[in-house]
Amino acid sequence: MNIYLINIIIFIGLLFLGIFFGSLAEKKHFKKILAREQELNRLAAASTRLPPEEKYQQVLVSGNVVVANDYFKFIVASLKGIFGGRLNTYESLLDRGRREAILRMKSKAAEMNAELVINVKLTTTNLTSQNTQNKGGAVEIFAYGTALVR
Repeated sequence: MNIYLINIIIFIGLLFLGIFFGSLAEKKHFKKILAREQELNRLAAASTRLPPEEKYQQVLVSGNVVVANDYFKFIVASLKGIFGGRLNTYESLLDRGRREAILRMKSKAAEMNAELVINVKLTTTNLTSQNTQNKGGAVEIFAYGTALVR
């Protein structure tokens, strides 16, 4: 067999292994997020700006997460870029990041015994350097809001 063919076979095999184990880890993280969301479900978080008529102490709460893009998702996204279509790999990455940032914010509010978090905002920042620019880099997602505490 030609050495180039062997290298291509090894690359494709490692690519599929990476995608397989990466998707298993992602599913495991989604299950943990879902369990934590159900646990913190009693604490509502809304984007409304005005607090209820009742008197509350207002405290700023925040949560952030940095999610790095892996090499295998970068390859899949590059192939999708050639042929077109939705980048589901990046969508799931950002969805996990947003949900995790909101959960971290709600956890801080729950520690203060807050009843509600209002004026919730999300910001997303692309973190790349010259070394990682061609490999997708990472994304920071920051969630913040006003916790209402009695």
